[in-house]
Amino acid sequence: MAAPLSGDLDHHPGRAITGRTVLACFIAFFGIVFAANFFLVRAAITSFGGVETESSYKAGLAFRQESEAAAAQATLHWQVEAHIEPGRLDITARDAQGRPLTDVVLTAALHHPTDRRFDVMLDPEKVAAGQWRASDEVKSGQWELVIEFSREGERLFRSTNRVLVR
Repeated sequence: MAAPLSGDLDHHPGRAITGRTVLACFIAFFGIVFAANFFLVRAAITSFGGVETESSYKAGLAFRQESEAAAAQATLHWQVEAHIEPGRLDITARDAQGRPLTDVVLTAALHHPTDRRFDVMLDPEKVAAGQWRASDEVKSGQWELVIEFSREGERLFRSTNRVLVR
């Protein structure tokens, strides 16, 4: 028979582990896990800016119309230039012969690439024939500049370009 180790193995200072202690630890552990999950899920849901496409079916139906509009736009051979900096957007537009566009309505917007809640509709004003300027507050960063020209409610031109505002 082996010699006993020094010290008394049956004597432990402190409280004994009971069923209540194990139950309390079990409930506390899962309470912390549920609380952390609650806050993380809540943060994920409130910070999500929404889906890019509301309905894939409707987007698919609109694809044909968009491709026909793009083909019609390509036949115009318009020359549209934009210069953007913080607090200012300048747009110049000319037709295929180089004449300034005069009988069109311009709309311009800055779309945030990841969160549509930060999108900004710009208010361009005509400066001269074929020239517009928007003096809206434009924050620095990456944006998608969307320029549209229309006549009598029909969109004739649309341009979407990624821009970096510094």
